[in-house]
Amino acid sequence: MQWSNPLTWWQWSVLATVPPAIVLLYFLRLRRAPQEVPSTYLWLKSIEDLHVNSLWQRLRRSLLLFLQLLLVGLLALALLGPSWRASTLHGGRYVFLIDTSASMAATDVSPTRLDEAKRRVAALIDEMDSGDVAMIVSFADQARVEQPFTDNHYELERRLKAIEQTSHRTSIVEALNVAAGLAGATRTGIDADPGNGERPAAQPRAQMFIFSDGKFADAPKATLAGVEPILQTVTGDEPRNVAITQFDARRQENARDAWQVFARLENFSVAPLPVQLELYVDDELADAQQVNVAVDKPTGVAFDLPDTETARLELRAKTGDHLAVDDRAWAVIDPPRRAKVVVVSKTPNEPLEFALSTESGQQLAETTYQSAAWLETPDYRSTAAAGQFDLCIFDRCQPPEMPQANTLFLGALPPETTGWKVEAVADVPQIIDTDRAHPLMQLLELGDVLVREATPLVPPPGGTVLMHSSAGPLLAIAPRQSYEDAVLAFPIFDDAQVPTNWPLRLSFPLFVLNALEYLGGRGLDVASRETIRPGDAVVLEQVRTAREIDVKNPLSKQVRVDRADAARPKYDATDQLGVYEVLADGKLAERFSVNLFDSAESDIRPRAQAAVKLGQAEIQEGQATGVSRRYAWKYLLLVTLVVLLGEWYTYHRRVSW
Repeated sequence: MQWSNPLTWWQWSVLATVPPAIVLLYFLRLRRAPQEVPSTYLWLKSIEDLHVNSLWQRLRRSLLLFLQLLLVGLLALALLGPSWRASTLHGGRYVFLIDTSASMAATDVSPTRLDEAKRRVAALIDEMDSGDVAMIVSFADQARVEQPFTDNHYELERRLKAIEQTSHRTSIVEALNVAAGLAGATRTGIDADPGNGERPAAQPRAQMFIFSDGKFADAPKATLAGVEPILQTVTGDEPRNVAITQFDARRQENARDAWQVFARLENFSVAPLPVQLELYVDDELADAQQVNVAVDKPTGVAFDLPDTETARLELRAKTGDHLAVDDRAWAVIDPPRRAKVVVVSKTPNEPLEFALSTESGQQLAETTYQSAAWLETPDYRSTAAAGQFDLCIFDRCQPPEMPQANTLFLGALPPETTGWKVEAVADVPQIIDTDRAHPLMQLLELGDVLVREATPLVPPPGGTVLMHSSAGPLLAIAPRQSYEDAVLAFPIFDDAQVPTNWPLRLSFPLFVLNALEYLGGRGLDVASRETIRPGDAVVLEQVRTAREIDVKNPLSKQVRVDRADAARPKYDATDQLGVYEVLADGKLAERFSVNLFDSAESDIRPRAQAAVKLGQAEIQEGQATGVSRRYAWKYLLLVTLVVLLGEWYTYHRRVSW
C-alpha cells in the first residue's frame, strides 16, 4: 500500500480543525432564559443535568457525533490517495484460446486444468477496460469459436462458463489459423464498414492468450498475422498418470475355441505405480490382475476368455492418478460375418479360384464369379452403385466405372479417372523388397517368386508401394474416398503362357487370405473392428440394404443417420468414450468402441521444451498482464456516501446509543 499527499501544510491544518469544531458543538452549553411553570417541578430531577452553572457540559454518547467524525476521517483518508500494485490488460483487442483436449481433465490443478484455465480467462475479462473487445476460441483437434469479438463482459463470461471438457486429442494449428484469420479481418476493417465509403483505419494487433497444458506439437506453418501470441501453461508440479493405451481381443493361437484379451499400460509419472486391473464381460467382472507399471516402459497384460460369438469387453484400471479418462477401455466381439466378394475374370482363373475355395477362404468370404462381359450390363452398374459387395477382384479386366467397394486388380489397371498409371513393360523384374508391416503383406516370403514381365506402377497421390522390384513398383495400394484399391502389375494366370510361378508357392493363397481379411473387412482372429478415437468418422459396414439407420451412443442417446444415397454411410458423432450400437431397421447390425489410446495425450507431465514454435517464432511462457496501480479513493468515497446517509437518518430519527 502506498500513499500520496495532494494538499499543502496549511490545507491540512484547516482540515485538522474540523473534528475539534464538531466536538465543541457537543460541549458548549446552550444559554436559555429560565422560565418556571408548574409542570417543570415534576421533571426537575430528570433534566437538572441540562442546567449546570459551568461553561462546559459533560459530553454524552452520541451516534450522530461518531458518524460526523467518521465522515471527516474518510474524506481525509481519500485525500491521502492510498493505492496498491495490480495487473491490467493493455492493448484493447484480445483473443483467448482455451485447450479442451483430454489432458485438460487432469486434476493435478484443482479442480481440473480446464477449470483453472477458465478461471484465469475470467480474471483477464474482469481486467478489460471499457471499449476493449475480446474473442474466445476453444480447441482440441478442431477449433470452435465460442464468442466472436465483443466488448460485452457479461456475454464473454457466459460463453466462457459454457465451455465443456472433451476427450479429443490436441492440435493447435486450426485454432491458430481461425483466431489469426478473424483477428486479421477485424484489424483491417473487412468486417467493419463505417458506411461513408472510406476504408476504416487499421487496428493494432490482437493479443492472443493460449491457455493450455502444452501437450501439442509445434506448428511452424501456422498463420499468426494480426495476433501476438502469449502462452499461459496450466499444469501442476508432479502429475501422475497410468494410461491404457491398447486393448483388443484375438483368438488364441494354440486354442482356436478361446479368446485372449490384450492390454498395454504406460506410466507417465516419476516412479513405478501399482495398478489393479479388472476385466468386465457384458458388465460382469470376469477377471482381475495386479500389475506394477514401470516409468516410460509399456507393460503388457493378457486375459483368457472362453469361446464366445458376442461380448462387450471393458477394462478398468484403478490407478488413483490425476487423469481418469484413460483408466477405462472398451472392445467388442461380434458374430463373424462372411465378406461378400465378386471375382470378375477375363477367363476362368484356376489358381485364384482354388485359393478362394480353401476352408479358410470359405470361412472368410462368400464369393461370386462373373465374366468380363458382366461389366457392360446394367446389372453391374446398379450393383456397383449400391455397394452390395465388400471386395471386387478384377482379373485381367477393367470396369467402366469403379464400384462402391474395395478392389483388387490382377494384371489390369483401374480407369484413368482414378489417377493410376503404368510405365513401359519390363522383362523379368526381380522382387527386391516388400512392405511387411502392411496387412496385405504379412507373413509373405516372395524371394522365390519369378515374374515373366510386368508394367511397373505409378500409384496416385497418397498411394503406398507394397512390392518393390528392380524395374519399379509391382504392387501398390491407394485410397479412394472411403475405399482402397490394390493393383498387381502382372497377371497370375494366362491361357497362353505362364506369367509367374507365384500360384505354385505357399505365399499366394496366404496373400489371397490377407486380401479377404483386409480388403474384405473380415478377420476371424480379431474382434469385430479396430477401435475408433474420439471425433473420428466411422464407416458403417453392415447397413447396405437398411432403410433406417440409427446409432446409439454410450449414453444411450439414439441418433438417426442420413445415408445420403451412400452404400456405406459415415457416422462422426464419436465424442463419448465407450461402445456404440448400430441399428439397421431397428435391429442390431454392428458395434464399435471409441477409446482415447493416445500416449501423447495421456502424458500429462509438463512439456519438456520451455519454448513452443508457433509460426516462425518460438513462444515462451508469457506475462498475461501489465503492471499498474489501483487507487482506493473511489471505494472510500463510496463508504463516505454510505456514512453520510447514515448520519442523515440518525439526525432525523434522533437515534442515540
